[in-house]
Amino acid sequence: MTHLAVALDGAGWHPAAWRLPSARPSDLFTAAYWADLVREAERGKLDFVTIEDGLGPRSPEGRTDRVEGRLDAVLIAARVAPLTSRIGLVPTATVTHTEPFHISKAIATLDYVSTGRAGWRVQVSARPEEAAHFGRRTLPALDEVGVKELFDEAADYVEVVRRLWDSWEDDAEIRDAATGRFIDRDKLHYIDFDGKYFSVKGPSITPRPPQGQPLVTALAHADIPYAFAAGSADLVHVTPADADDAKRIVAKVDSLPHVFADLVVFLEDTEQAARDAKARLDELDGSAYTSDSVIFTGTPAQLADLLLSWEQAGITGFRLRPGRLPADLEAITRGLVPELQARGAFRRDYEATTLRGLLGLPRPANRYRQEAPVA
Repeated sequence: MTHLAVALDGAGWHPAAWRLPSARPSDLFTAAYWADLVREAERGKLDFVTIEDGLGPRSPEGRTDRVEGRLDAVLIAARVAPLTSRIGLVPTATVTHTEPFHISKAIATLDYVSTGRAGWRVQVSARPEEAAHFGRRTLPALDEVGVKELFDEAADYVEVVRRLWDSWEDDAEIRDAATGRFIDRDKLHYIDFDGKYFSVKGPSITPRPPQGQPLVTALAHADIPYAFAAGSADLVHVTPADADDAKRIVAKVDSLPHVFADLVVFLEDTEQAARDAKARLDELDGSAYTSDSVIFTGTPAQLADLLLSWEQAGITGFRLRPGRLPADLEAITRGLVPELQARGAFRRDYEATTLRGLLGLPRPANRYRQEAPVA
């Protein structure tokens, strides 16, 4: 069965989408806007939404005709979580200038608030202007050595976060009012991580999340991030150009249970209408929109054909980036999803209550738990 996610960003991935009559630019910094989008995705039975975030402006060139400013993605997800019941919530959080202890606590909290539907999209930062917000370091040169250093740091960061999630055993909380014991201190563990980039003793101050390990995802375009994802993530987002390219990429990350292909989508009732819709936005923006991923313009049925053909190359799911919000999100949930359902390729209802369950991933054992000796 096909797995589907959507990537939510501002008024849509096209920089001029906020200027459309159907857009809601005045609502972009309200909880209601994000709640409406995520609930629409849940109505379509999608596996999860990702929420974009960053440490700098969307337009480094300083344009004033594009959406600027963001709300914090983790906090958006936490606000939306109680308003939804099944869809996974995967905010983006940057690792380059932040601390793993904080992110571990934030994502664990999201997993509690959502009752087991949290994930995390790991992102590195290579922009000097973002480093200047913190003033603590000079970024390495963006050659192969420098890029590897950023992703080596990210790998250590994820390892610290994962250890902190495991630093409480599942039954560490006793909550016995009669004896006055709330926790079993023997079931809280120091993680004692001492590496090149971080030295963290632990344990966490947040009990082990409901999923044990919330889903960790990463976007990768080349060999170094592919290697990072293969070693640190549960799911990788990739950007193949076609089915043959998808097959090549899958071979590089074949240790992962899920490889999701990203596509920007503009969906209409006819292919020409979809092309015209993108062309109108390009005209408003003053340039043709380009992306790191394939830009699809066509009908939901044509998109279904493409997705199913890429699955033959080993792609296990798709993260669709709506060019326009809410228009293309609604075209996904009300057009693409019924099309895939009619072909027997997509769920008609949620079959699990956790994000890991939706993706067919088991709840991991705690690395620190010591089994009782056999008598």
